[in-house]
Amino acid sequence: MASDASAIEHRIRQLQEAIAYHNHRYYDLDAPEITDAEYDSLVQELSALERDYPQWRSQTSVLRQVGGSANPQLGVVHFSPRVLSLNNVHSEEELRDFYLRVASSLGLADPAFTAELKIDGLSVVVTYQDGHLIQAATRGDGSTGEDVTANVRMIQAIPQTLATPVSMEIRGEVYMPRTAFEALNNRREEEGQPLFANPRNAAAGSLRQLDPQVTAERELAAFFYQIRQWVADAPHPVIATQHAALEFLREAGLPVEPHFQRCDSVDEIIAYVQHWSTARQPLNYDTDGLVIKLDDLALQDQLGETQKAPRWAVAYKFPPEEVLTVVKDIEISVGRTGVLTPTAILQPVTVAQTTVSRASLHNEDIIRERDIRVGDSVYVRKAGEIIPEVVRVEKTLRPKDAVPFVFPQVCPVCGSEVVRLPGESAYRCTGGMACPAQLRESLIHFGSRDAMDIEGLGDKTVDLLLSAGLVRRVDDLYRLSRADLTALPRFGEMSATNLLRSIEDSKSQPLHRLIFALGMRFVGQRVATLLASHFHTMDKLASASAEELIAVPEIGETIANSVVHFFAQPLNREVIANLRQLGVNMTEQQAVMKETPVTGKTIVVTGTFGQMPRKQLEAWITQAGGKVASSVSRRTALVIAGDKPGSKVAKALELSVPIMSEQEFLEWMAKSGSPLTGSDDGR
Repeated sequence: MASDASAIEHRIRQLQEAIAYHNHRYYDLDAPEITDAEYDSLVQELSALERDYPQWRSQTSVLRQVGGSANPQLGVVHFSPRVLSLNNVHSEEELRDFYLRVASSLGLADPAFTAELKIDGLSVVVTYQDGHLIQAATRGDGSTGEDVTANVRMIQAIPQTLATPVSMEIRGEVYMPRTAFEALNNRREEEGQPLFANPRNAAAGSLRQLDPQVTAERELAAFFYQIRQWVADAPHPVIATQHAALEFLREAGLPVEPHFQRCDSVDEIIAYVQHWSTARQPLNYDTDGLVIKLDDLALQDQLGETQKAPRWAVAYKFPPEEVLTVVKDIEISVGRTGVLTPTAILQPVTVAQTTVSRASLHNEDIIRERDIRVGDSVYVRKAGEIIPEVVRVEKTLRPKDAVPFVFPQVCPVCGSEVVRLPGESAYRCTGGMACPAQLRESLIHFGSRDAMDIEGLGDKTVDLLLSAGLVRRVDDLYRLSRADLTALPRFGEMSATNLLRSIEDSKSQPLHRLIFALGMRFVGQRVATLLASHFHTMDKLASASAEELIAVPEIGETIANSVVHFFAQPLNREVIANLRQLGVNMTEQQAVMKETPVTGKTIVVTGTFGQMPRKQLEAWITQAGGKVASSVSRRTALVIAGDKPGSKVAKALELSVPIMSEQEFLEWMAKSGSPLTGSDDGR
């Protein structure tokens, strides 16, 4: 008996440590190692053991903790009341038990509930004062969260001002749409950066940034679902139900997930669960379950809560759909920047109502970590219910002749050497434009809508041009003739005329589009716009040093080195010279800027700001004719001080340099007729 008791105590401690570890990975690092279902199984086992053996139950058990710890670098927000989590159920039987338990506690036969889709993102608490957003925080551990006000202001879906001027604290979920997640991971894969495991991790990593501009670039969205409390004694409407609260949030201009439903019986709740278990698949956001809430808010208060979760609500978690299939082959494709991407060719199998026959394995590290081999039986699921991925290998079914996959040392397309640079997860072909695969993807990118916008230059046309040997570099596009095109299979006079006209029109595109079209590593649309706005001509950009590039707001060392390396290549210089000779525009039109209060003045910006990111403020000062300096001196004309400004304010006081707050500075500029408004990203 003693040995049994010792084994049980050991298992409880083991589970507590494991859950604490996975909580840290999920909440603090945004890098989980196990699935939600696997995590829930650990929690259920520990919960049962703590219930049956209360002598080993701790008041500080991980089962009584909410979320993770706050990052002090972001600033800390204290919550009162605490921000709670939810208890989970995993079957219709458990859901019925919850319903009956609530009904029994209230002495009601059929209490009404509101059922909502559970968005898989990062929980936030946002405060509005008189309809204006004044604070936003992550949930953290429920008592304290991270101040992410500046970051949340960068999310276009979250209004800065409400349609109704109320003062309230509300709760919602910040998420990354599936399309944005896929595009983000595609970019990171091309750049050799680590991939996000799923949209939830991507959203969390994007919101918990020290630089709000990163948040702005990640295309986050949000849904709100709870009025936590009304602020102070300000007037507010009387809202009696959760269903009415959602309607009010929507009328106030806040995004609300539209598929909520009032359910007047447990059978209606079950029907809602059954419907959305499959109907959620086409949505552009991840839903890891449903939330079932008692509709009457007064009855919610009557039931109260435990240390961790309310007694009046529960989360129904969808089971992950994993299907067993066989890896028939592992193919290597070569992208525009030379990245070699392995793809598992699968025995076709139905997952989440669609046929899956391919799944990206991303890079060599993932293949090694999961030990995926040709011939293996593997479990496949759809990450975010949309992107097929290999979860794990069923090694008990492994063929005896299966051998570890060896990543190629030469490009499978052109035979050039393959290299893996330090700090990167991707192998790259060194063949450049001599590699047909890189050339193909580069041509498609060059003519894409956001680059040179050459209508008709899609993948099929590019394939025809390459097979005919008409194009070997992007500048060859501008040498194409009508005779060249009409000689191509299925290419008529009209198609040739339209393509040639579009190619000719592309010559007048602004410089930032050409910079983006050339496909330099780490240079996306926004960076291309910044470079074009700063240097104005291709010649100045091409001759810029790394130090001159880093001096451009938002340009770091990685981007600077990439740009310098690009222009150092003889082939790239030759292509640009040819494009210029062929009539392609190499300049960015400079905005005509009238005299402003900061023209010719040296400005120092210090601290953190509520209305805009610091780098954006610095960029606008530069556009208004000012010079941004990093230190205060006697030549400094003005210091703009935000929160936690540090020693620069003390230095300004010592030197009698004028100091303004962010609001004072913006009002000063506006009064002069030079308001700093609009976007600095070229849109």
